[in-house]
Amino acid sequence: MMGRGRIREAGRGTAGAMLGAVMVWAALIGPVLAQATDGSGGAGSGGDIPKRFQVATGNWDYDRRDVMIPMRDGVKLHAVMVVPHGGGRMPILLCRTPYSAKDATKGAWPHAADALSLPLDRDLVRHGYIVVYEDVRGKYGSEGEYMVNRPLSGLLNPTKVDHSTDAWDTIDWLVRNVKEANGRVGTYGISYDGFTTLMSLVHPHPALRAAVPMNPMVDTWIGDDWFHEGAFRQEMMEYVYSQTAARKSDIDWWTPGHDDWTAYMRYGTAGAYGRAVGMEQLPFWRRLEQHPAYDAFWQGQAVDKILAEVTPTVPTLLVDGQWDQEDSYGAVAVWEAQAKRDPQHLDHLVIGPWFHGQEGEDETSLGPLQFGMNTEAWFRSHLLIPFLDANLKEGAPPFVLPPVVAFQTGTD
Repeated sequence: MMGRGRIREAGRGTAGAMLGAVMVWAALIGPVLAQATDGSGGAGSGGDIPKRFQVATGNWDYDRRDVMIPMRDGVKLHAVMVVPHGGGRMPILLCRTPYSAKDATKGAWPHAADALSLPLDRDLVRHGYIVVYEDVRGKYGSEGEYMVNRPLSGLLNPTKVDHSTDAWDTIDWLVRNVKEANGRVGTYGISYDGFTTLMSLVHPHPALRAAVPMNPMVDTWIGDDWFHEGAFRQEMMEYVYSQTAARKSDIDWWTPGHDDWTAYMRYGTAGAYGRAVGMEQLPFWRRLEQHPAYDAFWQGQAVDKILAEVTPTVPTLLVDGQWDQEDSYGAVAVWEAQAKRDPQHLDHLVIGPWFHGQEGEDETSLGPLQFGMNTEAWFRSHLLIPFLDANLKEGAPPFVLPPVVAFQTGTD
């Protein structure tokens, strides 16, 4: 009996302890349960996504700034800046693009070089440059109306704004509003962005001290993009469709055949193919159909002809690719057009063993052709960066560059 009594008492004691623990636990979680039911937190309080989340960037080595830059007609253009920390007063490199400033700058990365998509851009921030990407008028985050290769204001463009004025206004805003800037700006870019770089040279801002147009669109009937010596490149239909059907280029091209060859053969002409996919709705496509010959429409916006009338005042490094499938004509054409008006020898031409835009990448080959070195990195470290430093950084050593530097395939 004594044993059983002790057992019963022990059981009562354990139960009491457990009851006490439950009461303590209830006291501890009571406030939490109250929060869950009073709307201040917990499940059922309006969802798990806050109204605003602030990314913790305290340990990042750069600032990423989204800005809207006002133009002279009141339209605001969207730009993204990558500003390295600790660089003192730094020059700005501006790329004006129809391909999304946001996509060119990747966002949430702690290091400036990782925040940029292109190896070329990563090299620039590593060497102490503020990199700015701006959406051109009417594309992605920018206001206004988009015109493909918007001509200069005049007969082909009845408005008072163009890429020359937008570049001027953007540069003016940047040197006035970026506190880390040293007052010197360079423009640069590949392909369409090379075209906007050239347009910044038509009426250059006083702060524009260097330009690097790479594989630029120059004369799109003679030898760049839409036509090559008058032959329409049907593969550009997809580009026109995706680039102009929507502001953010988010309407996908589709083909009514198993592949391009099948579609071309099915419809016979580019016009019939275009109608089959609804391209008659696109104003630029209609302009292409209206101007199959080298008429005043194409001649009036050929950038080599425009710059042939401009005396160079800004040091310019034109870059061409020996195997550029898109824009192999433009860089050489501009260099030749300005040669007679360039007594200071400000224009320079680099020709490398690259496909379209390859100088911005990190490659050691062109398809099966092995060059035994990273020609793009060599170009950037031995030519591009020294050229930019000499013209944009105060106190940088001068850089002597011959008129033309070319890669000799098979010997270099």
